[in-house]
Amino acid sequence: MSYQFLTFDVSDRIATITVNRPDKLNALNDATIAELGHAIDEANARDDVGAVLLTGAGRAFVAGADISELESQSPLEARRRARAGQVIFRRYETSPKPTIAAINGFALGGGCELAMACHMRVASEKAKLGQPEAKLGIVPGYGGTQRLPRLIGRGAALRLLLTGDMIDAAEAHRLGLVDQLTKPDELIATVRALLTTMLANAPLAIAGCIEAVNRGQDVPLEEGCTIESDFFGLLSSTADMKEGMRAFLEKRPPQFTGR
Repeated sequence: MSYQFLTFDVSDRIATITVNRPDKLNALNDATIAELGHAIDEANARDDVGAVLLTGAGRAFVAGADISELESQSPLEARRRARAGQVIFRRYETSPKPTIAAINGFALGGGCELAMACHMRVASEKAKLGQPEAKLGIVPGYGGTQRLPRLIGRGAALRLLLTGDMIDAAEAHRLGLVDQLTKPDELIATVRALLTTMLANAPLAIAGCIEAVNRGQDVPLEEGCTIESDFFGLLSSTADMKEGMRAFLEKRPPQFTGR
């Protein structure tokens, strides 16, 4: 499909989704969020896509929500807007195909929330992250109060949420908000290399790892281990499991088919 506020390109089984409103620092208006939903749905539906790289055009990843839309919202409109964004961001988190946020610049407010919804975050050393909503008299609406403490812990999350402070990439990496740092001109190549390594593995195993982590993260350990053993058993019925084991024993690269 065609996009107004995004670009969508596929190369070597990697779909690159780029938020493309550089004159607005890629601020998320309702239309852009809707397109993000269409883009992840397209990536998941396409057989020629095995992974997703999400980034922003220009000097920002996503600098936040489009305040011009939020300024006049009613309480009911605000709740509907938050829920719509949460549902779409959740699609990135639950995608069976790896999603990595390549944070090239500002990732603030809704941009930080969008990055947190991806499976991993790789950031340029020049990136800036934060949740400044309290400075605007609101709380994050797209999952920030929930994902941030899960990623960096309650105290560190509350410090960022209650101060609204913007932190640099090095501090975000120290806290665990960012998984890897790169030089600015190496960001996209680094993320593509990481995704390429993942794509050499069995697609069903990748999807199983993602779902097991998502489902097990917030349940007791015993329940999480049961989820894991279910996937371990289920994947043992696949052709990819047989191919992977046979290739290992025969000392050759496996040829996975996703079956």
